[in-house]
Amino acid sequence: MATQIRKTKSEERILAAAADLFYANGLRGVGIDQVIEASGVAKSTLYAHFRTKEQLVAEYLRRTDDSWMAQMQSAAERAGDDAREQLVGLFDALTAAFDRHGFFGCPFVSAAVEAEAGSEALAITLRHTERRQAWLTEVSVEAGAEAPESLARHIGLLVDGALTSGRLLQDRAVVDEAKAAARRAVASHT
Repeated sequence: MATQIRKTKSEERILAAAADLFYANGLRGVGIDQVIEASGVAKSTLYAHFRTKEQLVAEYLRRTDDSWMAQMQSAAERAGDDAREQLVGLFDALTAAFDRHGFFGCPFVSAAVEAEAGSEALAITLRHTERRQAWLTEVSVEAGAEAPESLARHIGLLVDGALTSGRLLQDRAVVDEAKAAARRAVASHT
C-alpha cells in the first residue's frame, strides 16, 4: 500500500513539473533531465512511470484536455443558465489563465505544431479540438443558434485566436476583445 502511495505522489510530481515545463517551453524545448530536476525524482522513478518522453507528453496532453475543458465549462456555467451567456462566459477561463501565469499560448496549438504526424500527441490534440467543438455545438444548440455548428466554429476560432494572440502580444486585452466578438457572434446566430 505504501508503495502505491509513493508511486502516485511521484507520478503527480512528475506530471506537475512536466506540465509547467511543457506549457512554458513547448514539447520539444523540454528534455527528460529537466523534468527529473524540476520534479525532484530519480531518473529510474520517472522511467518507472513513463517509459518514454512520448508517454509523458501524451499523459500531459490528456490531463490538460480534461483540465482545460473543465475550466471552460465551469466559466460557462458561472455565466448563468442562458446558453447564449455561457458561450460568452467561457472566455472568463482564458482571463483566469492569463491572470494565473500569463499567456504561453494554447498547449494544443503548440502540440499540433511540434508533434510528429501520426503521433499520439497529435491524435490527443485533435481529439481535444473535436471534444471542445462538440461541446460548443451542444451549447450553441441550447442557445437556439440557427446554424449551431457555424456558431461553434466561430467561438472555437475566437478561443484559439485569443490564446495565440495572447501568446504573441502578452496582452490580456485580446481576451476581452475575443469575448466581445463572441457576444456579437452569438447575437448574430440566435
